[in-house]
Amino acid sequence: MSSSSEGAAGARPLAIAFAGLLSLAIAMGIGRFAFTPLLPMMLHDGVVDLGGASWLATANYLGYWLGAMACALQPTMWRRWGLRRPLRHTAVVRAGLVATVLLTLGMALPGAALWPLWRGLAGVASALVFVYVSGWCLARLSALGAPALAGIIYVGPGLGITVSGLAASAMVAQGLQAAVGWAVFALLAAALTALAWSQLSGAVAVSAAASADDAPPPAGVLAAFTLAYGLAGFGYIITATFLPVIARQTLPGSIWLDLFWPLFGLGVSTGALITVRLPMQLDRRHLLMGCYAMQATGVLLGVWWPTLAGFALGSLLLGLPFTAITLFAMQEARRLRPHGASALIGLLTAAYGLGQIAGPPLVAWLLRRTASPAEGFALSLYTAAAALAAGLLVFGGLARWRPLAGSDA
Repeated sequence: MSSSSEGAAGARPLAIAFAGLLSLAIAMGIGRFAFTPLLPMMLHDGVVDLGGASWLATANYLGYWLGAMACALQPTMWRRWGLRRPLRHTAVVRAGLVATVLLTLGMALPGAALWPLWRGLAGVASALVFVYVSGWCLARLSALGAPALAGIIYVGPGLGITVSGLAASAMVAQGLQAAVGWAVFALLAAALTALAWSQLSGAVAVSAAASADDAPPPAGVLAAFTLAYGLAGFGYIITATFLPVIARQTLPGSIWLDLFWPLFGLGVSTGALITVRLPMQLDRRHLLMGCYAMQATGVLLGVWWPTLAGFALGSLLLGLPFTAITLFAMQEARRLRPHGASALIGLLTAAYGLGQIAGPPLVAWLLRRTASPAEGFALSLYTAAAALAAGLLVFGGLARWRPLAGSDA
């Protein structure tokens, strides 16, 4: 291994993984998904309606896509601008975390006309943090001989989702307004950023040796892989955006409604921790197929079993593979492109972002063209589950067409 003068020798794998966990808790759990538990509060306050909420969500997902595309294109951009080397991974992560704090706070301030801008920029920041902290942590952990600890990094989004969901439930019980919720989450993001800051240093290490899997794969493989990962973005986003709203319309008056979102977050964290125990030699495409099947089932339970038990189980099944899908896809990206992983991770994240962008407008369109919100949400969930099933089939085809070296699959 070769690395910068800062080296990896003195670094502690758990400290690196913990810095990644906190970074994703801030950028994803708060910067992106605090909107979901706060949406019912915003609807109650009358500051937004369902149609407006869909477009606020879309602005965030569009920003996420733009940020991911910037990451995917960054090698070309730096060469075109004549710069000798790109920014350090940790510098980008730090900037993205500070931006997340400020943009979350912006949602607490007057001026609803600026909310789409703040949500869009928050999406850009989330993508930059996700891509760069993933690339940095995965490379550093691999250099330190602890690649299995990568699962700890992806506990972060679930932790952020759980904490923000429980906090929103408490604020609803106190009758607080959504603006207070945004301010509280901005303070929480600032505190977590302070905890992660000192660990976010050091350059990534690059392997000098090539493995048998280092040969560039055919373009069709990369295209199919990217498509399948993008379908996951569409497959989960409708439930992840509208779960509290769907539950309230299906089970009005229940005291348990605000717990479905934290339960989803608990599933996300638990699933990420489970990945730490999985053998590294397992084919990530097979693991992705299992994750897609689990998420599709969780999505459909919202239609097939619209009860407290059904929503609870569906939330868990949606959450358990959520960041596991991301981790397995990032690991597969590093296998396919060991010396260009950041650009491929950016491309994958952009495809995922496109899937997310398509979700909320579809819901808004169906809500306008169906007899009831329940029918519109049901059609949206069926479409999401079908997208996940299609992604599962693509991964199955890739695993059969190009099995791992030494595999009989």
